[in-house]
Order: sequence, then structure tokens, then C-alpha cells
Amino acid sequence: MTTGIKDSLGIHANALVLRSARNSLLASNIANAATPGFQARDFDFESVLAQQTGGGPMRVNDARHMTNLGSATNEPGYRIPVMPSMDNNTVDLAVEQLEFSENTVRYQTTLELLNRRISGLMQAIRGE
Repeated sequence: MTTGIKDSLGIHANALVLRSARNSLLASNIANAATPGFQARDFDFESVLAQQTGGGPMRVNDARHMTNLGSATNEPGYRIPVMPSMDNNTVDLAVEQLEFSENTVRYQTTLELLNRRISGLMQAIRGE
């Protein structure tokens, strides 16, 4: 049985691509914070990653478990503003900066995990 390189990298490769796409989306939101009528967009990273990697919904084995958590879609949705502005701009700069910072740290962590996985594969190839 042979394993492809994509299988060896695991979920990290998909996560890195999604984190990058989310960073671009959040950066666009921040850049348009002063644009009248701009609608901030974002997507649920965990749901989209689960959808792309074939992860299914959580199993419900107790009546107290939540079941209607929504469905994942690859399309970014519009962010609901915490405090609507007079010019119909839905960018809340503090929220966007927080989300961008958190996503950047997670991107760097994913990149480090991917680098370690590749280093391990290289050691296996060299027979070390």
C-alpha cells in the first residue's frame, strides 16, 4: 500500500490554504473600515475545513446535545455588526483586528506543524 504526499501531510495542508484565504478576507475588511456601505465578510473556518476533509457532523448521543448548528459552505458570509454604523459599513475594526491576529497566529502554528511533518518525511526518506 502506497501513501501519497498529500496523505502524509494530513489536514495541515488544507488548513494552511484556508487560513491564508481567511487572512485575505479579514485584511480586506480592515482595509475597507472607512468605506461607506462596505459589508464585512468572513467564514467559519472549522466548518469549511471539516467539509473539505470529509469530516462529518458530530454524532449526537444525548438529548442535551445541540443539533442545529448550521451548515458549512465554502462561500464567505456577511458579518453581523455588533454596532451598526450610520453609513451602513459593517466593519467593526476591533473585531476584525482581533480575528485577524488570532487567525495569523493559527496560520503560523499550522505552518510550523506542516514544516515539522515535512522534516519528518525528509528524515524517513534519507533513512535517518
